[in-house]
Amino acid sequence: MDGWMDGWMDGWMDGWMDGWMDGWMDGWMDGWMDGWMDGWMDGWMDGWMDGWMDGWMDGWMDGWMDGWMDGWMDGWMDGWMDGWMDGWMDGWMDGWMDGWMDGWMDGWMDG
Repeated sequence: MDGWMDGWMDGWMDGWMDGWMDGWMDGWMDGWMDGWMDGWMDGWMDGWMDGWMDGWMDGWMDGWMDGWMDGWMDGWMDGWMDGWMDGWMDGWMDGWMDGWMDGWMDGWMDG
């Protein structure tokens, strides 16, 4: 349990977070910002956006995405996975295995 499941968590889930989620953030969201938002900005809101809002988007939004979201993903989510999930696996699952399975074995085998 500890080996295979931990490996699955660390591997597949980390890969999903690092790969798909990062790809979604970096790719789709950036593409949305660069594409649709740029089109809207270049058209009607052009003059105003090129000044103050561009600085705001490039600065605050990029900083927010790279900083807070990455920090949240890497920190809180990893901590959640390593902590809560491992605790759940080691505790509840082991307790279930040791308790219920042992009781089942002792009962069935004795019978």
